[in-house]
Amino acid sequence: MKQIETDICIIGGGSGGLSLAAGAVQMGARVVLFEGGQMGGDCLNSGCVPSKALLAAAKAAYLANGNAAMGITNTPPNIDFAAVKAHVADVIAQIEPHDSIARFEALGVTVIPEMAHFTGPRAVASATHQVRAKYIVIASGSQPMLPPIPGLDQTDFHSNETIFADPEKPDHLLIIGGGPIGVEMAQAHARLGCDVTLVEAFRIMGRDDPALVDILKQNLIKAGITLIEGVGVTSLSQTIKSGRRTITARLADGKQLTASQLLMAAGRKPALDGLQLAAAKIRHDAKGIVTDRRLRTSNRHVYAIGDVAGRQQFTHIAGYHAGIVIRNILFKIPAKLDDRALPWVTYCDPELAHVGLGLGDAKARFGSDQVICLETPLSGNDRAIAERRGEGMVKVITHKNGRILGASILAPAAGEMILAWSHAIATKAKIGSMASLIAPYPTYGDSSKRAAGSFFTAKLFSPATRRFVRFLLKF
Repeated sequence: MKQIETDICIIGGGSGGLSLAAGAVQMGARVVLFEGGQMGGDCLNSGCVPSKALLAAAKAAYLANGNAAMGITNTPPNIDFAAVKAHVADVIAQIEPHDSIARFEALGVTVIPEMAHFTGPRAVASATHQVRAKYIVIASGSQPMLPPIPGLDQTDFHSNETIFADPEKPDHLLIIGGGPIGVEMAQAHARLGCDVTLVEAFRIMGRDDPALVDILKQNLIKAGITLIEGVGVTSLSQTIKSGRRTITARLADGKQLTASQLLMAAGRKPALDGLQLAAAKIRHDAKGIVTDRRLRTSNRHVYAIGDVAGRQQFTHIAGYHAGIVIRNILFKIPAKLDDRALPWVTYCDPELAHVGLGLGDAKARFGSDQVICLETPLSGNDRAIAERRGEGMVKVITHKNGRILGASILAPAAGEMILAWSHAIATKAKIGSMASLIAPYPTYGDSSKRAAGSFFTAKLFSPATRRFVRFLLKF
């Protein structure tokens, strides 16, 4: 058993752990990194990267159909599903070297490709190594959450960890779970020629603005996806005849569905198994490891970042957490989380993006009479009209004093558009700063400017303003 003394020991080589390792080692810290699975974690291997590659292929297939409204017609594209999956694998392979053991060892990180667990308050061990560290950071990520549906354990199914590597095209894909993963995969597979049924026990995209989700739902239905909301799956079963699999799902309303493949997309849970947190006296609950706003655990020498920290499960949040921990450990700055400007995007088409407070949360915090909701439909945006993509909306929430509280966008480029609102909220800007921007014409971003400008519409075009202008024109 090899013994190592180090400054920082990181458990997990996903986006958060790698960001922390790269930053800390280049600033002079001694860093040991344990990763018993694939370097790059979920984001590179079974999350952000492969899903966006699959969505890009699906969009290419969709666009190949042409657009009759523009005078462009075409025969349906020939889709080689196995080649699509090879494209996904190639995209992962191109990005993989950036997250590789070789790169991090070249930076100076000691990488141990083994699973690790706590053996004491400042001690970690694997099959071949024992490490004592001044600080330990848990970045073990999350894993698919499987609901207790009778029959699931006897039914073949995919999660996001397996579906991207399967070259077999589903005749009919059943998706259980209507969050971002479920919605993205539903649209991608429908555009790639599969029949798709999505079942959500509550409401799809439950964290996002209901009005924008309703518009998105119509797009999904138009794409041929069968959406079933408000009904849970009570049991699953599977039969195989002549090599063909049939999966049967029974619903709480008594109806029955059949499909050839099943994707479980019912959420994710923190990856805590095997860490032996009790040995380091680290508190945790169902959401993950309990931390303060500096991301310290109940053991003040141990931090937790990313999905395992029980907060928002996004790659960019894991990277943000890494920055918080670097400032705390290396520079002794008591940096704390500030999630006022936390953005997220679901990469369906149109994209659905959000940052800050939604309307309900804003009213609950400040009072209904203190909150203003500004809406600008894309149907009035000249770029959207030219591209026949007017089905979206920009929705902005402000305090009545003009402070920007939140924004939600449904648009083809919502993921790009939301950055301006993230910056505005992070800098505590008021709505006038957005309204006074010069937006290039024609762009989808002009809808953000129009939404901001609408804050002043009633005052600018009021009878009082007209009287004042008439008075000034006398001089």
